[in-house]
Amino acid sequence: MHRMPSIAVALILLASSLCAAEPAPKFETHVRLILKTHCFHCHGEEDEVAGGLDVRLARFMKTGGDSGAAIVAGNPEDSLLFQRVRDGEMPPDEGKQLSEEELNVLREWIAHGAETVRPEPESIDPNAMLITEEERSHWAYQPVNRPSPPTVQHSEMVANPIDSFLMSRLESEGFTFSPRAASEDLIRRLYLDLHGLPPTPEQVAAFVADSSPEAWAKQVNELLESPRYGERWARHWLDTAGYADSEGYNDVDSERPHAWRYRDYVIRSFNADKPFDQFIREQLAGDEMVTSPRNNLSEKDVELLVATGFLRMAPDGTGGATPDAKVARNDTIADTIAIVSSSLMGMTVACAQCHDHRYDPISHEDYYQFRAIFEPAFDWQKWRNPAQRRISLYTDADRAEAAKVEAEAKVLDAARSKKQAEFIDATFEKQLAKLPSEIHAAARAAHKVAAKDRTAEQKALFKKNPSLNVTAGSLYLYDRKAADELAKMAAAAKKLRATKPKQEFVRALTEVNGRVPVSHLFHRGDHEQPKQELLPAGLTVVSQTAELPEIPANVEQMPTTGRRLALADRLTNPQHPLTSRALVNRVWLHHFGRGLVTTPADFGMLGQKPEHPELLDWLAAEFMDSGWSLKHLHRLILTSNAWQQQLRDNSELATADPDNQWYGGARLLRLDAEVVRDSMLAMCGKLNDRAFGPPVPVMADRVGRFVIGKENLNAGRPGPELDLKGEEFRRSIYIQVRRSRPLSVLESFDQPVMSPNCDLRRPSTTSTQSLMMMNSDLLLEYSRYLAERLEGEAGSDMAAQVQLAWQLVYTRMPEPSEQQSALQFLKDQQAHFAAMPAYQPNEKKPPKYTAAQEASALMCQMLLSSNEFLYVD
Repeated sequence: MHRMPSIAVALILLASSLCAAEPAPKFETHVRLILKTHCFHCHGEEDEVAGGLDVRLARFMKTGGDSGAAIVAGNPEDSLLFQRVRDGEMPPDEGKQLSEEELNVLREWIAHGAETVRPEPESIDPNAMLITEEERSHWAYQPVNRPSPPTVQHSEMVANPIDSFLMSRLESEGFTFSPRAASEDLIRRLYLDLHGLPPTPEQVAAFVADSSPEAWAKQVNELLESPRYGERWARHWLDTAGYADSEGYNDVDSERPHAWRYRDYVIRSFNADKPFDQFIREQLAGDEMVTSPRNNLSEKDVELLVATGFLRMAPDGTGGATPDAKVARNDTIADTIAIVSSSLMGMTVACAQCHDHRYDPISHEDYYQFRAIFEPAFDWQKWRNPAQRRISLYTDADRAEAAKVEAEAKVLDAARSKKQAEFIDATFEKQLAKLPSEIHAAARAAHKVAAKDRTAEQKALFKKNPSLNVTAGSLYLYDRKAADELAKMAAAAKKLRATKPKQEFVRALTEVNGRVPVSHLFHRGDHEQPKQELLPAGLTVVSQTAELPEIPANVEQMPTTGRRLALADRLTNPQHPLTSRALVNRVWLHHFGRGLVTTPADFGMLGQKPEHPELLDWLAAEFMDSGWSLKHLHRLILTSNAWQQQLRDNSELATADPDNQWYGGARLLRLDAEVVRDSMLAMCGKLNDRAFGPPVPVMADRVGRFVIGKENLNAGRPGPELDLKGEEFRRSIYIQVRRSRPLSVLESFDQPVMSPNCDLRRPSTTSTQSLMMMNSDLLLEYSRYLAERLEGEAGSDMAAQVQLAWQLVYTRMPEPSEQQSALQFLKDQQAHFAAMPAYQPNEKKPPKYTAAQEASALMCQMLLSSNEFLYVD
């Protein structure tokens, strides 16, 4: 569930605005949030309010409850409500009492007359949450308008409207953009941003040499059209979707053998620049758009079903034994709702699962009405576990081919069975001939009877003469040649069966036609306490601020309920205030390292307000007007002068804007975990660029770290004994995401744990990262690969090796001082290693690496461990 910051923090911010704008707190803008957080639960939300006191309106408190008036306007010390919260008697739960800041706000409000901004309603609908005008007017619920870009003084620094909005703010503070970054820095930044891989020295040289005005736009387009783009940017969406190749939920963490199809779908969608509104529709309701029969799916319909894997990414512990299966089912649904609402709406809807949202106008009923949209597909009371939800991709043609192959294989089976019987009978007769003739007739009769059906006398006969027990399992003991012939015949049948079309499956979310479960509100989130029936609906506050289509309970002309398709239509409606803003904010975040809204999954009351609200709205409108084209959005951002600035080095600007909220220069960013690993593979010349397909497995090594590898179950102990045939060098997006087995090298650099998803990566700087870069076997291995590449391309010329190393790792030539220091380092280290016995010439057992090679590998490890590699400017 979403973790809320302290209400005291919010109130400090409120108080600061209060001092500048209002002489005293007002109920709607300051006090109600405190009461909603601490008191509504008992004094307003329940059918029967505690003590007869409803605190949702100021006049209710003035009237009071069973103990009389709760507040006395102008006199907080005589106000019963203030006395009880001041003395810590209310709220009764320890640790939930009001903070000093909150008490001060409440005291000041009462002391100044307990006023309201406007007349309050005469009554409150007992079946609906009261949403105030202040809540409705929150910026995130307002329609997306397309503001006109402002006029600026430094128009020569404006490449597109993005620059106009940002420059306008900078100019108002007396600043302008920083200069454009150096070409080598800029091309590295672009490649790492769009591809997650560094440019090659040849690519850097070509860009630096191109002085044409369209060089930059051409470079951006070239990278956007590369398949590497989808592999990089799909990772961002997979974070928000909570993608994993295992079920999670408990320690079993069983694998999801077919989840990778969703990952591939996302990559292909990004590369094709699939309109994002279509991308949303397919993920939420692809199954409701399928037109071909389930047993003969078209290629397009397979893609639609794969897309619904978005709704199957949440942890799911229902595939095996769980302490409480019903709890596990509802946890999966709750996590799915959290993923959908945080990724597509930027809202913490999950906080209303057990009660009205404490900060945002999202009611307990809202949550379960939203859940009702998904209820027919999940159906917690008629639950289908992961195996039962699989959809076969077999077609009629596949089934026909499989039947044909099976018929041919059965012919081979029959021939083998006949031959086996002949061999057994012949061997039996040979063994019988060695025994007294008087038992031959009885033995032959018993031999014709299955062992389990023999009489007691027949069993005794074979027990006395065990050599007569000639069976299919024991034939090899008597006639190895016959057994080998039968084995060859069995292998031929097995080989033939292997030619059958392989049956593949899709991990999808679907509804059961004809079954529409009734949805209930769960009192305090407890499925054992169902209350009133509820129909599907979107968030009430959004419906009050935007004209949006309602979500029907059932669409008669569809075989499914159509609820999720209606939700997709609602979310992608241009009038919806959240979706487009949430999406462009995430794109901005990944390009600049900071969102225009710094809380990408929380656009609510406790989320951060947009730093540049007009720019956010302009981008949201432009995104929708472009046909929801992600690549169009990339081009706008990347061709802006704002994105191309060098690192900010203006001390006055840094003092005035310490968090770089005005975008007066580039922000120093650390590489994501996957980019660290993939970049090293590219530099080493080892990167395997094979795309798509099942994930590369992860296993535990001998010391318990999780590494790329496949367990050899016959090896006696875990270890990388099985050859992966180059698969270990594939991009990180194709490495198995096992919730209980985070790949050590990626975990060190903050690869997120999907529980249930990741709304924002939070890069850290820790000692374990440095230790890993110094001591990891993986880093030592990559360093040797890089050294081998240097030797292979630059020969034994150490100066040339140093220059190539700097170009590969830093995308620049070394400075003269760096060149000199590196050469001296190599010389010293080579002498050090050469003096060691292990590196002395030995004809019987020559050293695996020469002293020069070891020195080069050590230099490469230093470069890969450096900040200049790990950070991008």
